[in-house]
Amino acid sequence: MNHILLTSINPFLFQVHHKDGTFIWSTSQQGYVLSSFFYGYVLTQIPFGILAKKYGAKYFLGVGMLINSVFGFLVPVAAEHSIVALCIIRFIQGLGEGPIVPCTHALLAKWIPPTERSRLGAFVYAGAQFGTVFSLPLSGLLSEYGFAGGWPSIFYVFGLVGAIWSIAFLIYCYEEPEAHPNIAEDERKYIMSSVWGLAGVSSSPPIPYKDIVCSLPFWAILIAHMGQNYGYETLMTELPTFMKQVLHFNIKENGTLSALPYLAMWIFSMFASFIADSMITSERFTHTATRKIINGIGQYGPAVCLVAASYTGCDPYLTVGILTVGLGLNGAVYSGFKVNHLDISPRFAGILMSFTNCLANLAGLLAPIIAGYVIQGKPTQAAWRVVFVAAAVVYLFSSTFYILTASGKRQPWDNPNNDAPPAATKNKTSNNNRAAGTGYMVPSSDVEDTAQ
Repeated sequence: MNHILLTSINPFLFQVHHKDGTFIWSTSQQGYVLSSFFYGYVLTQIPFGILAKKYGAKYFLGVGMLINSVFGFLVPVAAEHSIVALCIIRFIQGLGEGPIVPCTHALLAKWIPPTERSRLGAFVYAGAQFGTVFSLPLSGLLSEYGFAGGWPSIFYVFGLVGAIWSIAFLIYCYEEPEAHPNIAEDERKYIMSSVWGLAGVSSSPPIPYKDIVCSLPFWAILIAHMGQNYGYETLMTELPTFMKQVLHFNIKENGTLSALPYLAMWIFSMFASFIADSMITSERFTHTATRKIINGIGQYGPAVCLVAASYTGCDPYLTVGILTVGLGLNGAVYSGFKVNHLDISPRFAGILMSFTNCLANLAGLLAPIIAGYVIQGKPTQAAWRVVFVAAAVVYLFSSTFYILTASGKRQPWDNPNNDAPPAATKNKTSNNNRAAGTGYMVPSSDVEDTAQ
């Protein structure tokens, strides 16, 4: 639902660009509309990742989604008023969406056992692609036949659905297994013990910023995430532009072809997630080896397809086919680096995701900037080949770095056994011992065991 609200702006911008459209806005003005959302989105990532660790993720996620949905209703009104008003509304929507990915990761860390992370993580995050498969054709139909003048109905329909989902989520979802009133006791115990017990995820020691920054497995995820966003933006935004400028084929005007790459990505992400968890449960592959193999498929595959797409000549359908294969293979990353935060640090997974997702989105914004610089004034096939090869190199570098440095093991700085015992616990224990008249001070090792 979140991704549907994000992509619903695209059919509206087509109405802007079309010769019969309501608004006559330049390409740069459209860029302001698109970028205003991402400024808000990037701004709230890290703060809410930290807040979710301290206060819980459920309400930040649900309310953020609700803000995004409610302000979606105001997009048509703001567009009629002025482009500045529209940018403000989109900025606020971005602020609301910022907490969603870090908070989702924080909740996944509390609920998903290690042997199921690939499947359930992919199921959650690949929902973006599944939603887009339906939103693109539906947006086209609403734009053509919808109420309120056509394109405004896109925002009303998706905004209403998003608001209903948000309210249902806030009512029926729970922060952690211990808080759920209806879960079976044996299932509760299984989830809690599989993630090193409730204290292993829900305890709140100080965030080990220095250890995180010095952690090579964290850097592996960060580099892979940044390379993913740069390559993905090239595949999904620049390749269609190349097809329109060089091949004179507008894939965005064909709802079926537009949805095909997203469908391929969703299908393969589901397939890869089952393979990944099967590799882990078979005990023939460690978490580390599984993440590296699956992520390699998810990033080396698109790199090859990007290079191939630059040599397709003037065959638009072959290019669409390569785009579909590339995005399909890219779906494997949901079982690679995308869930690796949960492996190395269940307790700080939301915070790690806020760091990597924030920087990765900034890297993704570089893709259209660099492409625009390369092809400015010369949108030839040779110039576009430079764009695609550059993106392929980014994919290759980030995936290779990940393979060399990633880990699927929980890191020492996230181990509850290494937490310093709370001072309050020490004092309380000491006072109780004195009050009992024993004169015996509990050894520090015993206090640590109690605190855990």
